[in-house]
Amino acid sequence: MMLKHISNGYVAKEIFNSSLPKVKNDDQAAHQFKNGFNLSRNAMILAGFFELIGSIFLFMSVFGGKFVRIGTIMINIVLCGAIFKHFEAGHGLKGSKKALKFFGLNTLNFMETLRK
Repeated sequence: MMLKHISNGYVAKEIFNSSLPKVKNDDQAAHQFKNGFNLSRNAMILAGFFELIGSIFLFMSVFGGKFVRIGTIMINIVLCGAIFKHFEAGHGLKGSKKALKFFGLNTLNFMETLRK
């Protein structure tokens, strides 16, 4: 029981921190999105908001599984895009490792909410 809350908190904290430069419209983050993935500043901000809101839902996971499900879906949408873009840019498994790790943890946490 406690382990899933720790896992949700870990993913939430990491994704929350990752979202901040994006939602703050950081120039360096926008440069990385444009040059690394050929994505616009608006796409970066949208991804950041999905991450931010999704991570807040994960932080609220102690209040119930519905929060985990909503947060996981929001974050995994962004992570799927990130994984795809890493492979498309030629970064391979090494470049997409972090996104794959969080996608896997999120998926396990999501599946845990379905068990009863």
